[in-house]
Amino acid sequence: MRRKSKKIWVGGVPIGGDAPIAIQSMTNTKTEDVEATVAQILALEQAGCEIVRSTVPTPEAAKALGEIRKRIHIPLVADIHFDYRLAIAAMENGADKIRINPGNIGGRDRVQAVVDCAKERNIPIRVGVNSGSLEKEILEKNGGVTAEGLVESALDKVRLIEDMGYQNLVISIKSSDVPMCIRAHEILAEQTEYPLHVGITEAGTVRSGTILSAVGLGAILSRGIGDTIRVSLTGDPCEEIFAAKKILQALGLRQEGIRVISCPTCGRTHIDLISLANQVEEMASRYPKNLKVAVMGCVVNGPGEAREADLGIAGGKGEGLLFRRGQILRKVPEAELLSALEEEIAHWEEKDE
Repeated sequence: MRRKSKKIWVGGVPIGGDAPIAIQSMTNTKTEDVEATVAQILALEQAGCEIVRSTVPTPEAAKALGEIRKRIHIPLVADIHFDYRLAIAAMENGADKIRINPGNIGGRDRVQAVVDCAKERNIPIRVGVNSGSLEKEILEKNGGVTAEGLVESALDKVRLIEDMGYQNLVISIKSSDVPMCIRAHEILAEQTEYPLHVGITEAGTVRSGTILSAVGLGAILSRGIGDTIRVSLTGDPCEEIFAAKKILQALGLRQEGIRVISCPTCGRTHIDLISLANQVEEMASRYPKNLKVAVMGCVVNGPGEAREADLGIAGGKGEGLLFRRGQILRKVPEAELLSALEEEIAHWEEKDE
């Protein structure tokens, strides 16, 4: 059961309440380079990104947001560090949301200036805290970085903004320590109803970072905690979207898109199953249909083992089987297995589901 949370709006995308868990990513281009940033965001949109964040380290980057915003189709979040004036400039140039750590943008008067600008435009503020930004007194109090310290720091900043008369907030507490991150979210979820942005920070490369994120996000989301997620990977941001979608699909939290299952191969396999499975996964990503598709290496056991799949193929010697929910449809030459499966997927809506 999902934790009860407030609903806020980032542009036209809801976060929290009964809204689906939104998928985010962050550009790694220079925000000042409008063409490169727009191109990357459009690619992220195609991959399934629903909210995108860009860093704003300079006045030029803040100004670029205005042009970028005109050319994309999803909400744009401005990531701010240290300079409160950049937060204001980002909002003035059309940012749909800002991400700040109130502890590193200056004194109360500067935070107040940012909050006043956000309030005037009803722009949400994501209050972000991570294990590398904890205050000295909290570190000393807890003997280092702890889950309790992360929560204390985040809620202190939330109360500061609440005292300024603003509650259009999202909270984010991140750590690269998975058990600590899980525990911190459990504590935080009990103490606030603000929507939570969930992620494992500095998770790593596409391969190791996806595993780390799947473990951490999977544990947090399975507890009903989390309203929007970002999988942080060192690589192409589109890989983050793929991983996020698969994590949500595995937990039954999002059904959009085809889920591909495949067997691990064994000595009975007579086709290049690894290559075929990768081709099927790439092909299936182009179809926004709620299906489970199986790629099996053995015609003897494949259809039966994958009978829960809506569609599937199983390889044999020079040919394979095309099957639907365990029932064999026909034999297909090996070279035509991929195209035969794609044809079935493309026409799936014409069938009695």
